[in-house]
Amino acid sequence: MRHYRCTLHNIELNKNYCDECESREHVEVTSDIYYCTHCNVPIYEEKCPVCHGQCSRIAADVRPVFPRERLLYEILEGEPLKYLHSSVWNASGNYYMTDGVLKRFNVGRLSKLSQEDIDNIREQLEKYEKANEDNSFSEYIERFTSCNSARYDEITQEAVSYIQDIAAAYDVRDMFVSFSGGKDSTVTSDLVMRALSNPRILHIFGDTTLEFPKTEEYVARFKKAHPMTPVLSSRNKEKNFSELCELIGPPSRVMRWCCTIFKTGAINRKLTALFKDKTKILAFYGIRRSESASRSKYERETQGRKISKQDTVSPAIDWMDFDVWLYILKRKIDFNEAYTYGYARVGCFCCPNNSVWSEFLSKIYMPEQYGRWQEFLVEFARSIGKPDAEEYVRSGKWKARQGGNGIAYADKAVVSFTPCVLEENSFNYDLLRPVSEELYELFKPFGYLDFNMGNARLGEVYILNRRGTPLLRLQGRTGSTHLKITILDYHIDKAKSVEKAEEKVKCQLTKYQLCMGCRACEGVCRHGAIRLDSMPDGSTVYHIDNEKCVRCAECVNHFNSGCYMKKVLAVKRKQI
Repeated sequence: MRHYRCTLHNIELNKNYCDECESREHVEVTSDIYYCTHCNVPIYEEKCPVCHGQCSRIAADVRPVFPRERLLYEILEGEPLKYLHSSVWNASGNYYMTDGVLKRFNVGRLSKLSQEDIDNIREQLEKYEKANEDNSFSEYIERFTSCNSARYDEITQEAVSYIQDIAAAYDVRDMFVSFSGGKDSTVTSDLVMRALSNPRILHIFGDTTLEFPKTEEYVARFKKAHPMTPVLSSRNKEKNFSELCELIGPPSRVMRWCCTIFKTGAINRKLTALFKDKTKILAFYGIRRSESASRSKYERETQGRKISKQDTVSPAIDWMDFDVWLYILKRKIDFNEAYTYGYARVGCFCCPNNSVWSEFLSKIYMPEQYGRWQEFLVEFARSIGKPDAEEYVRSGKWKARQGGNGIAYADKAVVSFTPCVLEENSFNYDLLRPVSEELYELFKPFGYLDFNMGNARLGEVYILNRRGTPLLRLQGRTGSTHLKITILDYHIDKAKSVEKAEEKVKCQLTKYQLCMGCRACEGVCRHGAIRLDSMPDGSTVYHIDNEKCVRCAECVNHFNSGCYMKKVLAVKRKQI
């Protein structure tokens, strides 16, 4: 049962929003799941609606344990098939619950298992696979869905009504479902198509190329089972994850650059191609607040949170794992088989946010992929000078890595300059990349390029404001690494001093040196003015459409020091 309370006004609420505060900033959310000992299943209410018995609180949230995971748990406990005919669930906080009895599971010990231990576990799984088929799982699932029918009706009716109300302002051709192949997007997909009575709603699958094999299998099954539903994949075909890891280091919990490069950027490109000049589209996401602390702060409706031209709604945002599985099992809809192995979440196999339990499962079920990834991590740790690379990886310390320490590419994040002693407000820059036409594209957010006003022999280019008044003068010959910039009017992008204006200039020079075509800038621009063109040699060329650009400079200010890669590769430098 969900409970909402405003801590500011000390009042109980019936929703995740306080009308007094006109926000959910001070709303405290708690949940209670109960257990009916007679029906032997978790219940949403204190009193079982089937047997009418009084239930006791068992946990804040639960999910079903499928026979495969149950057998694995039994093997780890040294008692294979012990709970073959029991009602087994996983409760929040690393607890397994068998027939209503909670038992804490020590996840930490899994990281200490040797390869011999892993091989032995895999052998036992194969040994008992046949005997494990004769179980009581389906019986308990039927009871679970029957006992919680009222909860199913409540969450379904609310979500369907919400979708219908939101979608009324949009044409069906201007909306899509963000489909990841996980349980949450599976539920969202089913809710949207039911609510709108339309199986032709576009689905976009963000193919990062790093998905679990079971995810790829499920997406293929989904397409086959829904022949009228267009399912399009968005993929960054220009970038290779392994090559980028070698160049800028693996993603970490602090800096998950993979999401921006392989997911957000690719989806934004797909949306730009599909919806072209449309200014607003409606996206249905499967985001839920209970997934993480950061997502607990998300709103149900957002505008351009990561992808600028879309309005995003999350119909199931307040659902618990309990609700998601209740819906899936009640509806008997197909889902990603990875969950039956014990994965609580399915995403990328190499994600730094994967838990010790998820990594353990990957050792069991994806040994080749997991092994290659671990080998790379160890080699990377050695390359940046970690004294005990194996322990650095085994302990998970690589997940907390920040910045570009020890990475050669991080040197490009530094823009060296010296003030010009001969001319006021002029700065001399020594670039790590030769001057080219692409450099000038990056100055369009400040104003309008004029190649005729300056001295062509000196390579002078002026940046003008809307009235034609010069703001900046760039002086640098094509092919040279020396660039002189003079600030003629420091009021570029609302700068309040020459120093602030020079910082903004440096943002664009940093971007020029670091740009590897991650496409984060494309997603930031709300006006579709930024485009990165792929070249035959694998490089990209940065282009800003002079007509579409409104000179808002969001692309300059959105990321630290102007460039997403600067944020990824930031290095703490010693102060002298």
